[in-house]
Formats: sequence, structure tokens, C-alpha cells
Amino acid sequence: MIQRPEDRLPTISPRLALRIAVLGFVALGLFALVFFRLWYLQVLTGDQYLAEARENRVRELRIQAPRGDIVDRDGRTLVTNTQATVVSLDPSRLPQTERDLAATWGQRAGRREVLPKGQRGRPVPIPPIPSRELRGRFESLGRVLDLGAEEIHSRVIRSLAVVPYGDVNLAVDADRAVLNYLSERSGDYPGVEITQRYLREYPYDELGAQLFGTVGEISPEQLEQERYRDVQQGTIIGQEGLEKSYDRYLRGQDGVRRVVVDAFGRRESSDQMKDTDPVSGRQLRLSVDLRLQEAGQKALREIGGGLPGAFVAMDPQNGEVLAMGSYPSFDPNRLTRPITQERYEELYGEEAGAPRFNRAVSGSYPTGSTFKPFVALGMLQSDQIDVGRTINDGGSITVGGQSFQNAGGQAYGSVGLVKSLTVSSDVYYYTLGLQAHSVDSDPIQAFARKIGFDRPTGIDLPGEFGGTVPDEEWFNELKGLEQECREEEERRSCGIADLDALWTAGQTVQLAIGQGGFQASPLQLATAYAAIANGGDVVTPHLGREITDAADVTLQRIETDPARKIEFERPALEAVRQGLFGAANLPGGTSVGIFDDFPSTLRVHGKTGTAQLAGKGDSSWYAGYVPGGERPIVVVATVEQGGFGAERAAPITCRIMAEWYDVDSECSGGASTSD
Repeated sequence: MIQRPEDRLPTISPRLALRIAVLGFVALGLFALVFFRLWYLQVLTGDQYLAEARENRVRELRIQAPRGDIVDRDGRTLVTNTQATVVSLDPSRLPQTERDLAATWGQRAGRREVLPKGQRGRPVPIPPIPSRELRGRFESLGRVLDLGAEEIHSRVIRSLAVVPYGDVNLAVDADRAVLNYLSERSGDYPGVEITQRYLREYPYDELGAQLFGTVGEISPEQLEQERYRDVQQGTIIGQEGLEKSYDRYLRGQDGVRRVVVDAFGRRESSDQMKDTDPVSGRQLRLSVDLRLQEAGQKALREIGGGLPGAFVAMDPQNGEVLAMGSYPSFDPNRLTRPITQERYEELYGEEAGAPRFNRAVSGSYPTGSTFKPFVALGMLQSDQIDVGRTINDGGSITVGGQSFQNAGGQAYGSVGLVKSLTVSSDVYYYTLGLQAHSVDSDPIQAFARKIGFDRPTGIDLPGEFGGTVPDEEWFNELKGLEQECREEEERRSCGIADLDALWTAGQTVQLAIGQGGFQASPLQLATAYAAIANGGDVVTPHLGREITDAADVTLQRIETDPARKIEFERPALEAVRQGLFGAANLPGGTSVGIFDDFPSTLRVHGKTGTAQLAGKGDSSWYAGYVPGGERPIVVVATVEQGGFGAERAAPITCRIMAEWYDVDSECSGGASTSD
């Protein structure tokens, strides 16, 4: 048959044939590579990958390390550990539906956590118990542990969402009768295990609770912090107080228990796996003296009459805190075990007086007349007055049409600097405040900042208050906050400041007696008085002295920031010291009689203070020190709404000093109407 020209197939040119040959060789090469790779994986390295697959079935569970003890300066134990029995559930004995629910809930909760806070919406609810059979198991177990089935289910879901193969803790430190019952009927409660764990123990209950702080499981937010970069989910860390400040020493290193799981995450036998033992935490030795701490807290509780307050006792030479207390206090032993939110609010909420709040470090108060020595020093150091400055104290002074009076309306006549501190003449310091207001350098505020009333002291405790030294700039900042609040919330007034008000002489006059916006913590005041006692060193208060091992061998001494030096003019410093000595020892002194039982060799210096709070009763203050010698001490005490300084705060200070120097003193409070 003859083909038409258009139906004939074109012949393959040599160039096309070469291209086809090249493509064929490339395809053959690629096939060879795949073939040899498969042969390599299955034949040459098959055993290796099989071993790695087996290793992937191994999961690691933590073995809790005991935290290091906290001891006082003489080695007496303040915080230790106790072993507690834990009732838990083996997740491999739970239905797959329950584990699936936990995984799903965990995924949803995880997606919610990565959202910005304002976009998260409501928390992801715990799903209902998936079956009647499981509900029956939980109800039966709950009757023994005094837990509801829903509560057990919630704990299971939350625990498995974090560690799917880890035990679910249901009860800590359960009663012996409960443990015996579960042990004898283990067949009736499948998956229930009884194990041991360490709990923090506080032998002296409420003593020093705000200092020591508490521990708890690390949170997701904390896991993201640099200081916890090597810490695993579920680790117990210090959450407050010294437990938090020295956590890296106290925490120790958890051990590892290795278990084998199947493809569904169920645990299998782990008899052949080798565990890694935990390493105990180090011991922390404090500067605190146990007996002084007991005496201080007892005095604060008894003399304070149940009113909130705080005290600080410190070595003025080196800043070692000898005792520190805050009232009301709390028993941290209660927080080592599970507690409901309702019970927590009942014990530790605002209505209970916020007992976990450390008023000695974090409290912000006007300090009343205890601030007067620093007003005097500020005016002396800036050459605004000299030590011979006298005024006629007629009992009151008028500034801008407003009358300012002495406490109790007393008049002291001719008053010099020393006498002004001895009798606590308000009029003398009102006069200094009026004079300071006309000086552009703000001598009172400048010296207050110089000695540290505008910054944290640097103590090794979290949550320290930084202080407030009011001036015109501070006042304008308040007005700015008021304006922002009004604009954002569309309110006529937010109560922060009066936008039409100006910084006036009256406000500087109020500052001169430790009021009018001035705020400090008891610790800041103690640090400032320490500088008077030691001659100008602004020390860094601290509680930690050294890190030791279990045999009490020192591993590391805890270094603190060096003291800042203030160059006092000698006549000025001596005049202030004479005034403080007279206040505690000479006729007319505001705390005379309280320290009568002290030997003359103990030269007590002190200053009372009475701070007025709007809508509340007067707060009682006392700051005192005994200089020099082998055991110098500075003590500051305050009682909220406790009246005049000599009524409550001074006797508390006296009790603490009497314990420190082993003096048998009644430390009776006075009814002085001077502040």
C-alpha cells in the first residue's frame, strides 16, 4: 500500500536519538540510587535503626530530688523536707477514650495559650467523663479519697495533657487508714499506685513564713524565662521568698526513671532499664537568729494587739538581717498539699488580712517623724541651716493659710536641732520644710534619694517596694496619669490627682514630717538608720550567708553589693545622734521610760513616729539602734493604726533589743502624745 506523504512517520535524527539515550541513562541512574539506598537501609543498617526504634519506646519519668534545708546563723533548721505518701493512677490502666480526651483537651488548651492574652477567651472546659464504667471507677475511688468523680477526672485530663505516660497524683500525704484500705483492695482499684515524694516542711509553722516563701510546680510562663532554661515541665521550684531567690541552690537535680511504652503510650515492663538517682539540693545558711525571730514575731503579735504590722532587725555594720517579721502571718505547711480555691481565699485572701504579703519588704507607708533625722541631715549637708539653728516653737505654724500643729498641740518654746529630735517638735520641721520649698535644689528630697528612699535596698527577697519621694516632678506625673485615665475610661475623675492643683509649700511642709506622699518600707527605714549608726555606709540588707553541703561544709559564701558611702559632716551627724539618744534616754524624750531597764553601756538611740492615714487611725512607728561593740543592731517596727509611736512600736523594738542583749526588761509602752 502506498502511503501519502503526510501519513509517513518522520525518521529519528541522530541528535534526537542521543537525547533519548541520555534520558534513559539518567532514569537508570536515579533508579539505581533509590535501589541502593533501600538496600543500605534494610540490609547494612537495619539492625541500627531497629535498635533506635526500640529506644524511641523508652520514656523518662522524673524522680524528685529533695530540696536543700534552710538553717539559721547557728545551724538550727528552719525549713526541711518530709516524705509523704502519694496516691496516684497509672495512665496505662485507664481507657483509651480517657487518654484521647486528654490529648484533645491538651491540644486545644495549648492553642489557646499561644494566643495574645486579650484574644484567648474563656478557658477550655474539661470534657465530661466518657463512660459509665469509668465514672463508676472514679466515684468508687473518690469515696475513699474524699474526692468527687469530676475532680478526679479533671486531674487526670490535666495531668495526661502534659505527660501522657506519667502518673496522675490524686492525694498527697493520705491517711494511713486510706493507704491500708487501698493496699488491701488493690484488685478493686485498678491502676491505683502508692508512692513516696518529698514535701517542704516548716517546723516552726508561721515563724518567718514570708521570708522563706513557698514552692510549687513550674508554670508555662516560668518555663520561658532564662533562669529556668534547663528546668523540665513538672519540676518543683521556689515560688516566693528565699525559696525563689536561692532556688538554683536549693532545687537539686531530679533523677530519671526510664519506662518502656508501646505504640499507644501504655507502659510496659521497665525491669531492665537503668535509673539515674536524684541529687539533693544544697543547704542555705541565713543570717537570721531563730530566737530573735521568735521574740520579734511574738512581740509584734502581742503588743500589736492583732493589728497588721512589721519589724526588721539588722546588723548596721554589714547589712545582715537578724530577724524580720510581718503580721498577720500564715502556716506554709498548709500550702504543701492540694487546696481548693475557696479554702485558699478563706486562709490567704484579702479578708484574711493578706497574710502572705511581706509588709517589712513590700509595704509602702508614710513613716511619720522617724523621717525627721534625714530632713535635718539634708538641710545641714546642703548648708541651709547649721547645728545651732533654733526656732520658737509655739505649738503651731501657718503656711498658705493652713495651720500645722504639733502632735497633741504641745508648745516647746526655744528649740534647737538636738532638742527637736528629742521631743519631736513638728513645728521645727515644718519650718525647715517651708525654708526648703524656696530652694531650687530640693535639699530634703535630694538627701532622701541619696540615702536610698527612692530605690529598692537590694535585699535578696523578691517583691521589694522601691519607695516614693514626692516633689513637683512626681506631682506632675500623677496629674499625667489622672489625665490618661480620664481619657481612656471617659470618666470625670479617677481620684489620682487634681488636675488644677499645684505643688505648694504645704506639701513640702508635710514631707518634712514624713507625710504628704512620702512612702517607704520598714526595711528602707532600717537601712537608712543603719547609715546613721555606722557613720555613712548605706549597706545592702541580706539574709543569705553561705551555701553548704549536707555535712555543713561551706561550698560558697554569698557575696552582696558593697555599701554606698555617704560623707556626713561630722558636726551634723553628731547632732542628729545626740537628738536620737535624748529621745530614748533624757527627760522629755518621746520614748523615755521604755528602755529604763537597759544597762547604761547599751546606748539606745531611737525615734518615735506617728503617721496619719486618711480615713484610718494613726500608725505607730519606732526606729532605734545600739551602735558599736560586737553586737550592734538597728530595729524598725510599725503597727498599722497602732496609735503613737511610744504606745506599740517602741515596746516591740525594746523587746527585740532585750532578746538580742539578754536584758530582762518590761518594755512597757508609754502614753506619750508626742510622735
